[in-house]
Amino acid sequence: MRGGLIIFIIRKMSRGVVIFSGGLDSTTLLYDWVRSGAFDAVFALSVDYGQRHAREILCAEKIARELGVVHEVADLRGIKKLFGKNALTHEACAVPNADYAPDNMKTTVVPNRNMIFLALAGAWAASLGAGKIGYAAHSGDHNVYPDCRPQFAEAMDEALGLCDYSALVLERPYVNLTKADIVRRGAELGVPFEITWSCYEGGDIHCGHCATCRERKQAFRDAGVSDPTEYLN
Repeated sequence: MRGGLIIFIIRKMSRGVVIFSGGLDSTTLLYDWVRSGAFDAVFALSVDYGQRHAREILCAEKIARELGVVHEVADLRGIKKLFGKNALTHEACAVPNADYAPDNMKTTVVPNRNMIFLALAGAWAASLGAGKIGYAAHSGDHNVYPDCRPQFAEAMDEALGLCDYSALVLERPYVNLTKADIVRRGAELGVPFEITWSCYEGGDIHCGHCATCRERKQAFRDAGVSDPTEYLN
């Protein structure tokens, strides 16, 4: 317009990548980020690493479709043999059927799994121009899984900040929350808990007796939220 002043406001696009297993924690985080309005686009990354509970990926795909987010599955089944003997990737190692405790849950530790996941998420985030990576580790994980400890996340945040031309930020908003806290947050967000997957056994229905199923049941009880999960036992 002649004699007028035209001002263009350029807003930098904000994108985020969530490491997404299809479980309670990562699904709640995915909903949190999508509903927050803080991002122009949120992307979800799942990893097939040869886990016996690969059904979680099918659940993740369904949740991502319902939420309308771009979802990718990284096929890392070829590295399964590098993880040694653990209950998640080695058929001869039984899944613990007891409450969560360091002694019995050490068999479910997949060596350095979260560093691998975070490295993949960092690569995808860099290629997308995304500035943030979401990681749903919570306080209940700290004593069992070394790669869920705050110190690990802090070190990975520093590394991701150096791995690309633009610094990536690792966000772990649930790191001081309990699983019950996350269930409450998910209920507030309208998370479809009945679609999420926790069980480490390789069935089509939650077994109801493995440690992760027990933890899931307890989280709903502690949160005071009705558990819509179908269990065999």
